[in-house]
Amino acid sequence: MKFRIVLFVSLFNAFMAFTQIKHGLRDEAGRHIIPRGFVVNTNDHKGEIFFNSDDYTRMVRMGANTQVIRLELGKLSIFPGGRLEQDYLMKLDTLVNLGKNSGMKTVFKMTVYGVDKFIWEEFWLNKNNEYQTYIEAWKVIWNRYTDDPSVLGYDIVNEPRKLTMDISYDRLTKKYLIPLYQRIIDESQKINADKKILLQSIFMNKGEGIDNNQYAEITAPINRENIIFAPHIYQNKIDFIKPVMDRFDQESQMLNAPILIGEWGFPTFATTDTLISGNFGQLKYRELYIRTAEVFDQMGVGSIKAWFLGNRTMQNFLPGGPSTWAIFSDKKAVGTVERKYITDIIARPYPQTIAGDIQSFMYHHATRSLDLNIKPDNEKGASKIFIGANRHYPDGFSVLIDDDIYLYHNPLKNIDLEVYKVPKDVDPHNYIWDDSSQKLIILKWPEGRNRLKIRIVPGIRNFETSKE
Repeated sequence: MKFRIVLFVSLFNAFMAFTQIKHGLRDEAGRHIIPRGFVVNTNDHKGEIFFNSDDYTRMVRMGANTQVIRLELGKLSIFPGGRLEQDYLMKLDTLVNLGKNSGMKTVFKMTVYGVDKFIWEEFWLNKNNEYQTYIEAWKVIWNRYTDDPSVLGYDIVNEPRKLTMDISYDRLTKKYLIPLYQRIIDESQKINADKKILLQSIFMNKGEGIDNNQYAEITAPINRENIIFAPHIYQNKIDFIKPVMDRFDQESQMLNAPILIGEWGFPTFATTDTLISGNFGQLKYRELYIRTAEVFDQMGVGSIKAWFLGNRTMQNFLPGGPSTWAIFSDKKAVGTVERKYITDIIARPYPQTIAGDIQSFMYHHATRSLDLNIKPDNEKGASKIFIGANRHYPDGFSVLIDDDIYLYHNPLKNIDLEVYKVPKDVDPHNYIWDDSSQKLIILKWPEGRNRLKIRIVPGIRNFETSKE
């Protein structure tokens, strides 16, 4: 019996290692990509926020290949108090170009901020043609970026609400939300059919969450192509992370849409920066974020963290006191002092772009090692793996591919990767360490291999000793 159990576990692990993950996306070349990055806000409670190229370099060096720009409905529409602002459009152009110049894709997310009032109950009933007014705001963005390949897509309704409507969440979703999504998608695809449309579910009223999940389940298909399911997860109970993500996975199957987590990460309390242990202490946050990251990696989903901001404002809606989603602690619009108890987890190593199919990957925080299994396809071009050596491997790192390619990087030497062992038919110059972006670039995988097992591990001591 013991042998049978061990054999079953071994076969199961082997199956999982060589079963392609169903999430992630494909780029223009057909490469498998995992989108990861940050929400970029254009304002906060104290006013305008402006970013520069240095900020985007920092995002890239934290593993970002995607930004989500929060749009303000009040600066794009004629809802009460709103108007189309040309200066705002130019600001958006700047953010898109900053991302493009840094090698990042852009997703736009529409929020209902900036208008005098936005009443969800009135919006759903659409008595004053609110849907069309909303779509006209989106058309400004669609027409402006239809020919820009760096714009990946549009998150069309951010955290839709029910509030006081006398209707179930399931009925609201089927009667109002899904038809609205279909209408918006159809209008968008008349202008830019190649762009992705990101979809969320109803944000439930306070206290009505299920399994500590504040987002209602989508239980009917949308029957549209080129869509992405983009749920948010702000889970603060570690035992619910996997069940919530499993439910999202079921919804994605029903929608026939891959998952990209649109926002994640329980907000940080004002006291957390000085409180090491305890309910809201840093150790608790590390444990919570690590478990969330593990589930994301196991599923192969991309994820966008809120927010790439400093701590000049806080909100006070949680029992623990003032809190924020900002990942920097200094009181600036765009901070620089990292909350490293969460940023080191956000900026963990992962496969960004793979020429071929990603079959599984996982970063192990305890051992600082990345395990990656792929099915390579050199016809699709180069591959990129974010390493983040500046924070995760100050002692250097080694690259192990199958059992016969060993490369390593010694941070004390001002050189690229060094070679410990490669087969005669493998050119080590195809493996490049890009220190500026903290990425390993693979120009070409070894030929004649249907599967590859790649490991990134800390240290170079064993190799250095072996060479002496």
